[in-house]
Amino acid sequence: MPTLSRRRFLQGSLLAAGAATLPARSSAQVTGANSDIRVAVAGFRQQGRVHIEGFRKTPGCRVVALCDCDREVLAREVKRFQDRGEAVAAFTDIRALLEHGNVDVVSIATPNHWHALAAIWAIQAGKDVYVEKPVSHNVWEGRKIVEAARKHNRIVQTGTQSRSSTGIREAIAWLRAGNLGKIRLATGYCYKRRPTLGRVNGPQPIPPSVDHELWCGPAAKEPLRRYKLHYDWHWVWNTGNGDLGNQGIHEMDLARWALGETQLSPLVMSIGGRLGYSDDGETPNTQVVMHYYQPAPLFFEVRGLPERAGNNAMPKHRGVSIGVIVDCEGGSLTIRANDATATDASGLVIRQFGDGSDHRAKHFANFIEAVRLRKPGHLNADILEGHLSSALCHTGNISHRLGRPAAPGSIREQLLGDEAGTDAFARMEEHLAVNGVDLRSTPASLGPMLVMNPEVEKFENPYANALLKRRYRPGFAVPEVV
Repeated sequence: MPTLSRRRFLQGSLLAAGAATLPARSSAQVTGANSDIRVAVAGFRQQGRVHIEGFRKTPGCRVVALCDCDREVLAREVKRFQDRGEAVAAFTDIRALLEHGNVDVVSIATPNHWHALAAIWAIQAGKDVYVEKPVSHNVWEGRKIVEAARKHNRIVQTGTQSRSSTGIREAIAWLRAGNLGKIRLATGYCYKRRPTLGRVNGPQPIPPSVDHELWCGPAAKEPLRRYKLHYDWHWVWNTGNGDLGNQGIHEMDLARWALGETQLSPLVMSIGGRLGYSDDGETPNTQVVMHYYQPAPLFFEVRGLPERAGNNAMPKHRGVSIGVIVDCEGGSLTIRANDATATDASGLVIRQFGDGSDHRAKHFANFIEAVRLRKPGHLNADILEGHLSSALCHTGNISHRLGRPAAPGSIREQLLGDEAGTDAFARMEEHLAVNGVDLRSTPASLGPMLVMNPEVEKFENPYANALLKRRYRPGFAVPEVV
């Protein structure tokens, strides 16, 4: 991390009126059982506010610093702390926050393109890290976070909170014990309404409260070509990963966990597109990703259009719109965010899992316990788990981005002999049809079947390998050596 001068530190930080800095703690001092763990939250326009409240409510924690490059968002959150009589230091530049030094943990809920660099900088500065999903914007940088965490002996938790659900942990242990026989297929579902972004007629103004240089960070600094800077970054490749890497990463993680897979898939293919409207978004709103693990594959379905045109309700498949279904020889396990239901081959419910407890609160608490114990193995969602599940989203998107428009007949021919793939595509086609999309005139993109060596996380296809990593801007590059 580059050294910052005092002047740059002061320019890069915002010490809001009434927000107090905290007394320095020696870097040699180890957080003990009787001392509060001091937390800084970076990025909190949306999910980061969950982090703030989660850590505030975790015993033995204090949120002592905030960082956001939107001064309006930052000031608003600082005021909440002031109104509660809580001291907090405020920064617009994470580098200034890390130089400040008076924190033990950095919690990251920035846009996706900042996750890896912020995490690695924090790790290199000697902080433990809680980083939101997906942990990376691409496969390469996710692996770099893992390397950094191991090299610097840091505790790094991924924000896939369902890993801390008591019910889901019990359900997956029960499944993996063979109670439903061999697993045949795990399918994740992200059926979540995503309306059109609209289409602008030229570059849009950056909100005056935003430091655009810092907001872009590792991503290319491009004109804003959508109506909203915030949140809609999810739907452009420069900063986001579509719903596969937004909501879908949660279900991708659950499906991989259920299968017990600990590497990336050896084969992956995507079918889909941005269908039903033409707007400034780039990522698919309709997609089927097929990860051909052996002996059981992992499929994933994304749908952003409603149940049918004129109805904003979302479709369900076998009762699920957001969740995972694991099909086995002797029945199925249906997993949602915080509970699971097992049914036999006839569909009769044979067991239910879940006690309704707050898995999000448990996830923050689990992280803090691991920080105190100095044991990465205590984490419910260690960074390696986050990297693998995030990378499955990225490799699916790589197949999509290398795809070409294909007629429905050509897609069915490609899927010949793949019963699950044929079924998933048929249901996709039917869903699009009731939303007024005819794939014969508006074709979906058929991605290539990509072969990967999971040991080195590289494809055989050189064009696919080029998308495993991005070009970084000077000053914001994820380091080769962490």
